[in-house]
Amino acid sequence: MKQFLVTGGAGFIGSALVRFLLENTEHRVVVVDKLSYAGNLASLAPVQQNARFAFEQVDICHRAELDRVMAHYQPDCIMHLAAESHVDRSIDGPIAFVETNIVGTYQLLEAARHYWNGMADERKKGFILHHISTDEVFGDLHGSDDFFTETTPYAPSSPYSATKASSDHLVRAWLRTYGLPVIITNCSNNYGPYHFPEKLIPLTIINALAGKPLPVYGNGSQIRDWLYVEDHARALYSVVSSGKVGETYNIGGHNERRNLEVVETLCDLLDELAPQQRAPHLSRYRDLITFVSDRPGHDQRYAIDASKIERELGWTPQETFESGIRKTVHWYLANPQWWQAILNGSYRGERLGLATPR
Repeated sequence: MKQFLVTGGAGFIGSALVRFLLENTEHRVVVVDKLSYAGNLASLAPVQQNARFAFEQVDICHRAELDRVMAHYQPDCIMHLAAESHVDRSIDGPIAFVETNIVGTYQLLEAARHYWNGMADERKKGFILHHISTDEVFGDLHGSDDFFTETTPYAPSSPYSATKASSDHLVRAWLRTYGLPVIITNCSNNYGPYHFPEKLIPLTIINALAGKPLPVYGNGSQIRDWLYVEDHARALYSVVSSGKVGETYNIGGHNERRNLEVVETLCDLLDELAPQQRAPHLSRYRDLITFVSDRPGHDQRYAIDASKIERELGWTPQETFESGIRKTVHWYLANPQWWQAILNGSYRGERLGLATPR
């Protein structure tokens, strides 16, 4: 039994990881999350009563609090997911991304280094810091046969991806300079249950049920590789359990889809699963699709080569896009209380206006 410290554990991917750890292993888990707008304790409701679960509302930019948490819980592993992660928000207000993704990662690395240096030798040998990043640090791809590999040069396009690239570089520097044992993973677009409603897939589902326009950037030709979030959680555990210190692993879903195709698939599933909720004047949910001005610097295509993690660690995604997207629609239809609390602001005491995909 080990003690895992998960930063950003109340977010989308973080909460999926925490649920996986507590439901499928015997490890203890402490979540560190400042509960910004995207942090939601309701996403941890299935495991909150678990005796092996603990929660600390802490901002990773606060070094003293990080020191306190590490000294108290004595983690064997730190899995770092806390980050500002929405491209549109980074364009509108990049400073929050600089503060959390760069400064916050620096503070976490320094707290982890101080803690690691003070560990007993036997425990010190087994310690690992796993930094979870994004494929957006690589920029975009234009050839249909090109894929991101672990050695693809960085070419970030947005303030979000630039700050994530910066955090990756810091993590590698702390390995090279100080010997801090780290692993980095870069993942493709995640989707699934508990996804914050400003993202493309949940936004499309929720707007469609409300009879609102379904905004699609540009002509919807942008291509993304979609990874079911529970597959990602399994991959992260495989990496932290069996991966090699100093290595980077790409995690992808083998599911490239154009954005318009994703929206159309969601509409067709809703026609099948929720026809009674369709507005009377609509013959199909696709009638709600609305094309809007493209975002500045919008990357055209992301695609992950995940052969390294498959070859070395034996991980492959269990969900196809067809099975995962159906599960996702079923979950949103069955759990309206979760996303309605976000829309009306009751989950954190304020109302959010959601209009375009983030």
